[in-house]
Amino acid sequence: MLTLLQKIGQKTAIDQALELRIKEDFVKIETQKSEILLEVNQRAKYLYYVEKGVLHNFYYHDGRQVSSWFYIEDMFITSWYSFYTQQPSFENIESLEDCTLYRISYEDYQKLIYDFPTFGNFARLLSEEILSILDQFSKSWSFLSAKEKYEILEEYFPKIEQRIKLGHIASFLGISQETLSRIRAGK
Repeated sequence: MLTLLQKIGQKTAIDQALELRIKEDFVKIETQKSEILLEVNQRAKYLYYVEKGVLHNFYYHDGRQVSSWFYIEDMFITSWYSFYTQQPSFENIESLEDCTLYRISYEDYQKLIYDFPTFGNFARLLSEEILSILDQFSKSWSFLSAKEKYEILEEYFPKIEQRIKLGHIASFLGISQETLSRIRAGK
């Protein structure tokens, strides 16, 4: 819980009343490797904070699993579109390692925003951060070489290749595992 409070505290002030509500509303859960937290067409009911572990969002294209993003310690994860709009998700969320997470329901998240303007500021800054990352990737990703994509992956997720299957990384980069092996060998 301390790392969650520190993460929120990086974006907004936390007084004693807000800290108490955060401790009440964010529930600690443990997940096992390969556990699915959200399936396609389900509504994302929770926002998760990753205390320990690795997860990814993924979908299927032409029968193949495609990783769309990875989440490691000290990050928030959900199906962003589904969580914010409360519409069915077009992606899944899976634990790639055993994980320790803190989750908050959409309803409790909205109540925190309403009851604590400083938490509302945190929520705004979090959504701005997510939007800016997604915007950056959507506008530049298709123009990057496989090597440049791999370098960005390493920057955002240091040592991720030591923690998850290379097939997940290759699908995220949109390349074959053979191409990924050549890129890694050339470093």
